[in-house]
Amino acid sequence: MKAKTIKKNIALIILIIGALISFIPFFWLIRSSLMTNVEIFEFPPKLLPEKFIWSNYIEIFSIIDFGLYVKNTLYILIPCLIGTVFTSCLCGYAFARLRFPGRNIWFGAIIATMMLPPAVTLIPTFMMWSKLGGINTYWPLVFPSFFGGGGFFIFLMRQFFLNIPKELDESALIDGASYFQIFTKILLPLVKPAMLVIGFFTFTNVWNDFFGPLIYLNDESKFTLALGLLQLKGSYSSDWNLMMAAAAVMVIPAVLIFFIGQRYFIEGISLTGIKG
Repeated sequence: MKAKTIKKNIALIILIIGALISFIPFFWLIRSSLMTNVEIFEFPPKLLPEKFIWSNYIEIFSIIDFGLYVKNTLYILIPCLIGTVFTSCLCGYAFARLRFPGRNIWFGAIIATMMLPPAVTLIPTFMMWSKLGGINTYWPLVFPSFFGGGGFFIFLMRQFFLNIPKELDESALIDGASYFQIFTKILLPLVKPAMLVIGFFTFTNVWNDFFGPLIYLNDESKFTLALGLLQLKGSYSSDWNLMMAAAAVMVIPAVLIFFIGQRYFIEGISLTGIKG
């Protein structure tokens, strides 16, 4: 009994140390956002500023059009959330419940796409959207989310649906329900944890996406928040304290969403499939 208690305490200490280490970048971000530009580059570095400069957070709103960039980001984020969550559920349901020719081959192909580095498809994808007239529009950033949202999300939903007893489907079929009714009224309520996980990952991916908007958007009035923060970087010098303040403001929504839905995220990742 004592040995088990010691092992638990050691595991707890390791987890606490790991949590503190992972918290260091966030602490450094907040600390730098409250300093002057000179203090940030002092050596040896200071843990805390001599004076907390809260005005940095006010100043960023006067330098960049924060409201415009947030609005542009939401134009991409909301359709991506809807498209990714709904279509990944559809794909997961089809691969878990329906029988059709080549099902395993198609699923294997989808899993294989997870091993493909994004850099491999970057140039062909850009050329395709260029031919379609999608450059400097939001279509290249939104449209792909309506096709499953990616191999990982489809795999996650398939695993959830596989963990739900098939007797539920069979009972509903006997009662005259269609496959779509079974999907929407019986199975979707049972996979809410997985949907929340997918929604959270989609939110963070789109909210923090810098590379996609950088490639496809040319007009500053269409810039997203991640791309808009680049306006704080000058050609010869940069106000790093303001950039840190803007980055801190940008991180807040993702952190809040995680803490609010933490229980559901843990439940979703554990692949339980059914609430007990």
